[in-house]
Amino acid sequence: MANEENTKVENMKLDDMQRVKVLSPSALVLKRFFRNKLAIIGMVIIVIMFLFSFVGGMIIPYGQSQVFYTTEEMKKDYAGATYISDYVVYEAEGVEIPSDLYSKSILAINQNKAVVETRGGGHLALRPLAGDSYMTYVAEETKNPRAMKSAEHKAAVDAGENYFEYDGNAYIVDDATGKELLYAVSEAAVICKMSFTPYSSDTALSYDFIKNVLLAMSQADGTFETDGNVYTLEMEGETAAMVYGADGSDYAYISDMSINSVLGGVFLAPDFKEAVALAIQEGAESFLYKDAAGTEETYLLSEKNGQYLISRFQETRVIDTYAQPSETHPLGTDANGMDMLARLMYGGRISLLIGFVVVIIEVIIGVIIGGIAGYFGGWIDNILMRLVDVIYCIPSMPLYLILGSIMDHYRASPTVRIYMLCVTMSIIGWVGIARIVRGQILSLREQEFMVAAEALGISVGRRIFKHLVPNVVPQLIVFATMGLGEVILAEATLSYLGLGIKYPAASWGSIINAVNDSYVMTNYLFVWIPAGFLILLTVLAFNFIGDGLRDAFDPKMKR
Repeated sequence: MANEENTKVENMKLDDMQRVKVLSPSALVLKRFFRNKLAIIGMVIIVIMFLFSFVGGMIIPYGQSQVFYTTEEMKKDYAGATYISDYVVYEAEGVEIPSDLYSKSILAINQNKAVVETRGGGHLALRPLAGDSYMTYVAEETKNPRAMKSAEHKAAVDAGENYFEYDGNAYIVDDATGKELLYAVSEAAVICKMSFTPYSSDTALSYDFIKNVLLAMSQADGTFETDGNVYTLEMEGETAAMVYGADGSDYAYISDMSINSVLGGVFLAPDFKEAVALAIQEGAESFLYKDAAGTEETYLLSEKNGQYLISRFQETRVIDTYAQPSETHPLGTDANGMDMLARLMYGGRISLLIGFVVVIIEVIIGVIIGGIAGYFGGWIDNILMRLVDVIYCIPSMPLYLILGSIMDHYRASPTVRIYMLCVTMSIIGWVGIARIVRGQILSLREQEFMVAAEALGISVGRRIFKHLVPNVVPQLIVFATMGLGEVILAEATLSYLGLGIKYPAASWGSIINAVNDSYVMTNYLFVWIPAGFLILLTVLAFNFIGDGLRDAFDPKMKR
């Protein structure tokens, strides 16, 4: 037994791994780091954020700027109606019309004259028809005693009219001067406050049709003939009528109202206009109308200052804004109808990317400037530190405002904005790292290993970046980790102020910026709370990791 123990003692040596367990500095740091539960929680959160942003964006079937639509029953304007207040002229074909026919006709109507003189020295004569309708004639004064004594003239006088026909000629009598003046007339135009709507959009109503309709309406005649066709007239009040063809089919609708569709290219059938006019006469707020396909719809009628608006409820494809969370959209949609979950995933990519890019650029610039200043000292250190002081004195917020205005003016794309944001934040943020590196190198450059490196003839660049800077890496790691959260928070703040990422690109900050209305903020919590929660978790996680690294690199920590 004693021999076995002696044999074991002889086999044991000072560097025997079975006797002495030695941990490398890196392993010691990792051991200390993984002892910190908050640091582990931070690591887990960051891993989840990366998976959520980069892997989730590849899995989700939606894009960050994909707009979703839904179908809703919406009240939409369909047509407008108003009583015709201005006269419309329908000119006869093949007749030379005086250039001032309209103005002279209106003058004759307003002054209740039968005959007026035109600018060219001729005359125009008016014959009243139904309502505010008149036949307009080119007139020439004549002497015809037989016509004045004819039975036709007497019948016109008895009927209270100034127009009659005798011996194949048309005459108008003007007694405005106290004596009867006879004018031989020929048709020029019809002037009226009426609208004429055929049942077919391909049908063009001729001048003769319009004239004969008005004549039939003024004489309350049930039938009239035009262009070899016989039509039946059915009066609807004093200023509206339906015209039927010889076979009884609907042909045209005449009314003193102008009813037109507010939609381009939509033909309003005469029976629809008839229903509108009837509803207006009855003071109804709505009416039913069955179209040619047999579909019955309810139309709403509203009036303002003599203008009537016809509207209806119809299925409309609209942007699905502020949709509540559902199976299709687990976090709902935003004001632009975009899926919130997809925008959070893609926004996380930009927020995390900006954080890491900015910190990497800050570390590179800070290490170079701080390393050179700390190693050389003297006037080089003085110049570089004054540069650091100048950068420190630059007010960051006014600078962001100016750059934001410039990019808005030139309508910079979202990609350019991301690059400019990274560069600007990096230029302003590297000075803190430069001071830390400078301070560490000032204390390290006088130590023995640097004297040895100088004695061996190692170049200045290798002394700084190969021997001095690695000794500052622990502090850099802690500073960079803590700075990641600050950069993400700063980007979110700038995007919230409208100076960062712009639509349609998304970042967590720009998602919150879209909620700039108190009503939306209080009623649609799902639009902004998830983005704010992700920012909170990410910044908190980086702070946990930074605290864990700081404690792990502290040589005073217990094993």
